[in-house]
Amino acid sequence: MTTEKSSLHTRNLHRNPYDFDQLISCVPELKHYVFVNAYQTATINFSLPKAVKLLNQALLLHFYNIKNWDIPEANLCPPIPGRADYVHYIADLLTEHQNKIPTGASISGLDIGTGANLVYPLLAQRSYGWKMLGTDINQSSLENAQRILDHNTDLLPFIQLKQQPDPNHIFKNIIEDGDRFAFSMCNPPFHDSEESALKGNLRKTKNINKSKAKKPLLNFGGQRSELWCEGGEIAFITKMIQESAQYSSQVLWFTCLVSKKDSLYKLTTLLKKVKALEIKTIDMAQGQKVSRMLAWSFIPQRDLKDWL
Repeated sequence: MTTEKSSLHTRNLHRNPYDFDQLISCVPELKHYVFVNAYQTATINFSLPKAVKLLNQALLLHFYNIKNWDIPEANLCPPIPGRADYVHYIADLLTEHQNKIPTGASISGLDIGTGANLVYPLLAQRSYGWKMLGTDINQSSLENAQRILDHNTDLLPFIQLKQQPDPNHIFKNIIEDGDRFAFSMCNPPFHDSEESALKGNLRKTKNINKSKAKKPLLNFGGQRSELWCEGGEIAFITKMIQESAQYSSQVLWFTCLVSKKDSLYKLTTLLKKVKALEIKTIDMAQGQKVSRMLAWSFIPQRDLKDWL
């Protein structure tokens, strides 16, 4: 008997257990990594980078018609179901201002730190038809993201890429005069150092394998800018909030994932200080842990109808 993954958003296409026969028909190589576990359930070893990448390729092709998705071994390989959840919760946020989910290219979104995987713009465009701008400080990541787009030419009119030339800024150099975005989104670097990132990954590997692994295995990959920054997520999101106030009239909803619940008080206090008019915290499942989407807006209620 199959059971739904009830922690995922109700519109998430991945609530049901994976149909590996279906996925293997999309990516035949995946069959070498599928096995039946002690609970008589077909699965893969999620601590194997190759297995996770092949699963992602199959999911993106089967559910979203994304062809030839690939990333270098050094880059972050994201779990698709959790990433899709973020997109669906943003859709809910936009739906609050009208009776139905706004779809189509008139809705523009901004993905901060899109990475080599380009996963948020891909999911947002395929799920809702939104137009997306993906940004990153890493040129090689953007080059790989562009290769994904070049294999899916129908996406070229809807997804653009832009490099952030200054790692000390988030919105500056990206949002230009005249730009308007319905939302921004970001999955920020979680750790405050490379050592912390490696220790966190060792814990993740142990949890997946139920083993006493001594060596960290970067099962989802990840370069420095994807996994850690000075001061960790609290420093990164603090910078994002401070800078968002300078672009308060050009983005309807600023959003960001927050891994540590303890960070929320400080961040919401800062949002009040910069005079955000509306602040929301939404709990959401992100793989094996609970994450939160922090959302804030500087746009007065009376002006919301002009945005969507």
